[in-house]
Amino acid sequence: MWFILADRQDITRAGIQYVLSSLDNAECHLAEDKYEMAEQLRQHPDAVVVLDYTLFDINDVEELQIFHDRFPNAAWLLFSVDLSIDFVRRVIAMGQNCSILLKESPMLEIRESIDYCRRRRRYICQRMAELLISNDDYNTDREEEIRLTRTETEILKDIALGMTTKEIADKRYSSFHTVNTHRKNIFRKLGVNNVHEATKYALRAGLVDSAEYYI
Repeated sequence: MWFILADRQDITRAGIQYVLSSLDNAECHLAEDKYEMAEQLRQHPDAVVVLDYTLFDINDVEELQIFHDRFPNAAWLLFSVDLSIDFVRRVIAMGQNCSILLKESPMLEIRESIDYCRRRRRYICQRMAELLISNDDYNTDREEEIRLTRTETEILKDIALGMTTKEIADKRYSSFHTVNTHRKNIFRKLGVNNVHEATKYALRAGLVDSAEYYI
């Protein structure tokens, strides 16, 4: 079976490759970006994709949905540090071939999740399952815990003012990837999944003056 490892962390890559090395007929291939991932899926449409959504170059859940719809026979294992409850619910709604695994999960769950994906069964790690069950308490805690860094606050303001990721990167003399990672972290912390929701938060928090926003 063909496994696509769409993760930019070397230690994660090494760990997943080690787990897959113990499986019969498992071939693990790296994808540096979404274009390489798409090319591999075109050649192996029934592959298992191990994807770190937070660090990879997929912009939002809508773009992930496009990949899912384009390659319906693939199995998707989202393997990330942290994911918002709303995002996870939207991923789960895509179908049984979408699984969720947090990087804090023990080796037993990592192995189980890969086995479930091979058999086209959904897997939700225990920690995320607990968060989904206690969603109300979790959302209350998130509102109290929101702490954006100075850089994230500045980028959120630029996002709310309608600047693209490339424009923000040029303004800050940063790479597109760096700003895109900040963008994903901001969305994760706020528990939002698109620019519209992030902008509403920025307006409510007073980061952007309504008069400045409507100019």
